[in-house]
Amino acid sequence: MSRPATRLLAFLELLESSPVVSGRQAALELGVDVRTIRRYAVALEELGVPVEGQRGTDGGYRLRPGHRLPPLMLGEDEATAVVFGLVTAQRLGLTSADDALAKVRRVLPATVRSRVEALESAVAFTTPAAAAVAPDVDTLLVLAEAARRHRCAHVRYTPPAGAARDRELHPYGVVVHGGRWYTAARDAASGKLRTFRVDRLTEARLGEPAAPPPPGFDAVAHVTRSLVRIPYAWQVEVLVDAPVAALAERIPPTLAELTPTSDGGTRLRMGTDSLTWAAEVLAGLGAPLTVVAPEALRAGLREVAARLLAAAG
Repeated sequence: MSRPATRLLAFLELLESSPVVSGRQAALELGVDVRTIRRYAVALEELGVPVEGQRGTDGGYRLRPGHRLPPLMLGEDEATAVVFGLVTAQRLGLTSADDALAKVRRVLPATVRSRVEALESAVAFTTPAAAAVAPDVDTLLVLAEAARRHRCAHVRYTPPAGAARDRELHPYGVVVHGGRWYTAARDAASGKLRTFRVDRLTEARLGEPAAPPPPGFDAVAHVTRSLVRIPYAWQVEVLVDAPVAALAERIPPTLAELTPTSDGGTRLRMGTDSLTWAAEVLAGLGAPLTVVAPEALRAGLREVAARLLAAAG
């Protein structure tokens, strides 16, 4: 490691890989003396990299938060993870990922570029990029910060129908499902736990401290349950002679709500606009069931049974 510029970048990499790096440790790693390490720290400061030094023979150096990111020294695995994370964000509708991805791609070594391209071609997303609904990035960051710090968020909410209005939310988490971003939050006006689409929220700003979420609250479970309960033409309820654990392997939480019954079976509830489709799903459970509601579901089950009998004949 003979070139000064190479050693300077190596020193930056040391700083990025540890909270604090002692002058002695850095000098030993780079094969220079402690005074040279001090000069490297000054040189990085002059380049705009926020290096903070501690005085004394055993003093150390660390990177302090700055106005912009310093050059990142990433290994091949780290670079692959960063690029693929940006690709995922891009496909989930975060348009701000485009510029960041373009900058990183321009400096990727050939070996890393080929690994990333292989990942991109092999990994599929359930929601195509064109179908993803992009939220406002500033709003998304405010909601995430409010959830992390237990603060309220003041937002402008635009409902599916009607005029936009101001709301105060107490966010508990952000969830991505089916190409859409949702926040699980308590609505301050009603006091109820709700699920809001982030793309319907704008002008978000962080507010005063708020109560933390209920003990054991799971934002993913809350959002998936609430999406299952969205109003449909039909609300299906059946009793299935099988335990919840067995049915959960076939029915994802975004499709139906499964609750155990006192006799070891499962109460299954789901919304649907097609009873024939619901009957096909139920037929695939491979377990005896009893229809609770709606009565019209029986006709759908008979239709599916007739088709299966015809196929068997």
